[in-house]
Amino acid sequence: MKWTQWGLAFGIMAALGGCAHQQPTTLGDGIGDFEPEIKCGSEPAPEQRVELEMVDTLMARGRNYAALAQLQKAAQNNVEYWQRYGQLLALTGDLQTSKRVFNIMREECDSGESYHGLGMVAMKQGQLDQALANLEKAVRKLPASAAVRNDYGYALLMAKDYTAAQRQLRTSLELQNGTGKVRQNLAVAYLLDGNEEGIKDLQKQYRFTDDELNHARGLAFQIAEIDYE
Repeated sequence: MKWTQWGLAFGIMAALGGCAHQQPTTLGDGIGDFEPEIKCGSEPAPEQRVELEMVDTLMARGRNYAALAQLQKAAQNNVEYWQRYGQLLALTGDLQTSKRVFNIMREECDSGESYHGLGMVAMKQGQLDQALANLEKAVRKLPASAAVRNDYGYALLMAKDYTAAQRQLRTSLELQNGTGKVRQNLAVAYLLDGNEEGIKDLQKQYRFTDDELNHARGLAFQIAEIDYE
């Protein structure tokens, strides 16, 4: 099941299926009271998959409002659909409805994706303890998800648990073959923990550049000043 990136990295604070024979439901604006109908084991029909791929393309281009509008054209009842829906609600500022979607996913499916979503909503609301609890559950259910590991590592950094953060972020880095925003997150964790060997390994094994390191130093200084309490 695909989980699109929230894009959590310093300086950025950045799958459900339906039955083909069902009549689609149109979702418009002001839908705070709607009730998501989620079937945990359902897979998107081919035409629904096309719609979800269009949404992913819009999200990759940073067009989150347009992506949400695309989803609202016709509701699906699969997890991939509602996973994206909850994520896009959060990314466009509707944290209350996003949390509702992920809570329903958790109640219906008890999925790693639901805990990931709840963790990220809690992060955006400044509720670090809730974020850590949900993201830890997400990692247990989705141990090989680079996105979940990165976001849990980020939350651990915000909690100033630098040693635990390094483990999660290093796992994410290796799962992504050394690419992505996790490079900066892991470098910041190494710097804050005084792990010079970790930095040297990043430079040697993953070609972490001097420019990246200088940027990470600035970010490490910023995060050291953040108080989430």
